[in-house]
Amino acid sequence: MRSFDSLTEKEVLALAISLEEEDERIYADFAEGLRQDFPATASVFDEMKEEESGHRRRLIELSREKFGDHIPLIRRQDVRGFVNRRPVWLVRPLGLEAVRNQAAAMEVETRRFYERAAARTNDARVRQLLDDLAQEERYHENRAEALEEAKVGPDVKKQEAEASRRLFVLQIVQPGLAGLMDGSVSTLAPVFAAAYATHRPDEAFLVGLAASVGAGISMGFAEALSDDGSLTGRGHPWVRGGVCGLMTALGGIGHTLPFLIGNFHTAMTAAIAVVAVELASIAWIRHRYMETPPLSAALQVGLGGALVFLTGILIGSS
Repeated sequence: MRSFDSLTEKEVLALAISLEEEDERIYADFAEGLRQDFPATASVFDEMKEEESGHRRRLIELSREKFGDHIPLIRRQDVRGFVNRRPVWLVRPLGLEAVRNQAAAMEVETRRFYERAAARTNDARVRQLLDDLAQEERYHENRAEALEEAKVGPDVKKQEAEASRRLFVLQIVQPGLAGLMDGSVSTLAPVFAAAYATHRPDEAFLVGLAASVGAGISMGFAEALSDDGSLTGRGHPWVRGGVCGLMTALGGIGHTLPFLIGNFHTAMTAAIAVVAVELASIAWIRHRYMETPPLSAALQVGLGGALVFLTGILIGSS
């Protein structure tokens, strides 16, 4: 890996060409990844891609005039000082805010590169071009905002915000809610059955812990293997599986933790209170994100929880 200060003018231009080519391809990936759900914002990145392409052509022309047709392959990973970029553009579907933040960070890094490169070159034409590109990168963010204002009006922004919300519900809320409901409700029976059968909080805790972790693993794999998200738009399967499995385990562990209390009656009272909070939270999430009427959500969740809770008590007391 070379230091930036050791690069010749020819190598600096070659590195600049490589950086512009990489940025151009990333913006193209951004545009392609956003086109289905956010077409207006995708067109903004199409414009930004064309600007990066223009920068690259100007750099290539100057490099050929000064140093000939051969352009060395020098990439960002070959030179110390560059930040490793997290490949946001490889994730499908893309998140709108993540993409915009990544684009802003890219412009800042590229501008700083041009400013530093211009300061250390002695050739007037090279310095002029690098200074010009630094200024263009400095105002690139403003131009991107102008493009967005021109292409993404209030109505389009509202539509994109609604599309973003739908994707969040589809990819995060739904698998998380399914896991939370399964973990909170399905583990009630074994936990409270063990508690009433033994009257020993420590044994009820072990049963609840095993049931919660086991249910989390099972639900996580079931969700991840249900579909790959390519047709349904539900996002990366292992992300969904991770969310579902984690929320399943948390849902069961919530009313299991009170059984760390040594006194049986105190532990039971605390566990029942936690169950009430869990069921209320599930009903609120269903109302907030799934647009279920509040009374209907409360009745559905409360009835299911009560039936499983009573089942556990009856089995444990028999």
